Amino acid sequence: MRVLSGALLALALAAFAALAPAQARVTIDITGGTAKPMPIAITDFQSQDGLGAQISSVIAADLQRSGLFAPIDKAAFIQTGLTPDTSPAFQDWTVINAQALVVGRVAPEADGRLRVEFRLWDTFAGQQMDGQQFYANPNDWRRIAHIIADAIYKQITGESGYFDSRVVFVSESGGKADRVKRLAIMDQDGANLRYLTEGQDLVLTPRFSPSRQEITYMSFGNGEPRVYLLQLETGQREIVGNFPGMTFSPRFSPDGQKVVMSLQQDGNANIYAMDLRSRATQRLTNTAAIDTSPSYSPDGGRIVFESDRGGRQQLYTMNADGSNQQRISFGDGAYSTPVWSPRGDLVAFTKQSGGQFQIGVMRPDGSGERILTSGYHNEGPTWAPNGRVLMFFRDQKGAGGPQLYSIDLSGRNEQKVPTSGFASDPAWSPVLG
Repeated sequence: MRVLSGALLALALAAFAALAPAQARVTIDITGGTAKPMPIAITDFQSQDGLGAQISSVIAADLQRSGLFAPIDKAAFIQTGLTPDTSPAFQDWTVINAQALVVGRVAPEADGRLRVEFRLWDTFAGQQMDGQQFYANPNDWRRIAHIIADAIYKQITGESGYFDSRVVFVSESGGKADRVKRLAIMDQDGANLRYLTEGQDLVLTPRFSPSRQEITYMSFGNGEPRVYLLQLETGQREIVGNFPGMTFSPRFSPDGQKVVMSLQQDGNANIYAMDLRSRATQRLTNTAAIDTSPSYSPDGGRIVFESDRGGRQQLYTMNADGSNQQRISFGDGAYSTPVWSPRGDLVAFTKQSGGQFQIGVMRPDGSGERILTSGYHNEGPTWAPNGRVLMFFRDQKGAGGPQLYSIDLSGRNEQKVPTSGFASDPAWSPVLG
């Protein structure tokens, strides 16, 4: 048994796990970057109302947006009325090329909660790959759908999913001359939008804690930059400090106990680390240049940052105590906004070259640079919790304002992220579970 936030309980059904997943044949290799979307049949979950169909629709949308799955049109289904209690007629699914099949059921409990159960089948091998059931408040039905999509993603790809996660960003409204910027949070698919600030003060660069549902962000009240910590569950807000020379909002250390930031003094900007318990600061760089945009490695041992110490913005790494500073980017153009992948294997960045703003990745030693997308103005990459997808914001010429987009590491699955208005500065949360 595992307890999830939001009073959500998940129980694995032993009866559904009789066949080991290792025996099933269906897999997707996503490490090579050339995976063809897998045809998958996702039936409407059995229910007394339309909620079962809504849950299966969210599951299908999650998997399709990943670029790795191709949900089959329900009009092609031959067998109907499947429930988790019955075995499929596998030939009815293989004939429509469904390599995997998802069936489920939604039922109300006496205490008012929902019970949602599902099975994942390998149709060609005729074997069950996964089966679980969940109990939750009816208001959490979308989250159950995301958790099931994560379970399917993990069983078939071998990688952790990222659908049960949220994104905090800057929501922008109004004309350019009187633009109102508010902090907002939503599910990774754009649902359940909620505003965190009212818009009286300018807000910039929100960042998620990697260890809890907490964000840090910078706000300009009365023209003075302040850094805040905001607890998302309680709404409690506290000031980290007033930083008149701040050039970029802090990022958390992997354990959530420190933040690293850039402060400007006498025309120079250097990087500092602050202990959130003692509020003690440690200076990490000391140059006559602008060092900014620091980001910790997932083990907390190193930091990547940008600096113009060589004459133009380039990427550098250093140990968490400021030692062993090394330049890692050497391509044409200017590099900025580096972010270390949660897997530790890559650094994402913004690159300005040839009149274009590009989103790319490279290994932490600077090798293997790849540009994933290019445009008029792309900026601010943030990693999905599994390190396989990036979100960023794009301000297209003549569009009137920025919008959020996502792209996977293959560079081929680029999609607009739905928001109610203009949006910028996204930051992806850890998985909620």
